[in-house]
Amino acid sequence: MTPATPSRGELDADLRGFRTVQRLAYECAEAVAAQLKPGVTEREAARMQREWLRARGVRDWFHLPFAWFGDRTAFTNFRIPLQFFPTNRRLEPGMPFVLDMAPVYEGYVADVGYSGCLGLNPVHDRLLADLEAHRELILREVRERRSLREIYEDVERLMVRQGYANRHRAYPFGVIAHKVDRVEQRRWSPTVFGFGTQALKGLASDAVHGHRDGWSPLWSPYKFSDHPPRPGLWAVEPHLGFRGTGAKFEEILVVTDSRDPEQSAFWLDDDLPHVRRWAEEKAA
Repeated sequence: MTPATPSRGELDADLRGFRTVQRLAYECAEAVAAQLKPGVTEREAARMQREWLRARGVRDWFHLPFAWFGDRTAFTNFRIPLQFFPTNRRLEPGMPFVLDMAPVYEGYVADVGYSGCLGLNPVHDRLLADLEAHRELILREVRERRSLREIYEDVERLMVRQGYANRHRAYPFGVIAHKVDRVEQRRWSPTVFGFGTQALKGLASDAVHGHRDGWSPLWSPYKFSDHPPRPGLWAVEPHLGFRGTGAKFEEILVVTDSRDPEQSAFWLDDDLPHVRRWAEEKAA
């Protein structure tokens, strides 16, 4: 049986739920970033994120929080998945950092990435500014219904023109994005290797159905992503690297089946730290 298309009211209610948890996650990132100081380790920063979110009702995760400092923000020499997990690397003045978390709240999922720096770092500032063009390119080409693989390649070409390395290629399957869906709420929500079992089951189900129907919930440079954007919510994370400094954002892109270009795809929320930063820089 084909599932019923959600009504506009149901869709709006869902988007409000996803927007609420995404804002909660970015609020956590800003709160933790404000507390970082020299000597704090990645493990401590990850724990600070967990504790902040749990104090506000988060009991489940798409994945537990990560923190990367220094050249680890650019995934320097990352070869195996275990290298993504937080370490005892200590934060130093002028050092970039990335906080990455994916909480589930009331069944809604967010996956966000927040880039910052402890003090002044002109290279990091430049990377953050140059990410704006990637946000614009991704939205424009999704609205044009170009294939995910083609958009991925265009993002990578833009990075090369800007003088950067594509660091999301270091992620498993080289993904720049993945689909997110609502998950069932449970009292006890275990994690496996840092990933919530409920959210992973949803992603695996999408992968099975997608393989049958010719699409993938993973947005990658490979053949299985050679199809137009699938309607739904996508957590998108372009990640730039330059000589041991990395920066990214991660936020939800909404894709619909509307024929109206502006309604066919849009960012879930424009009131996010990196978007506000770009607006403030233009105003200045």
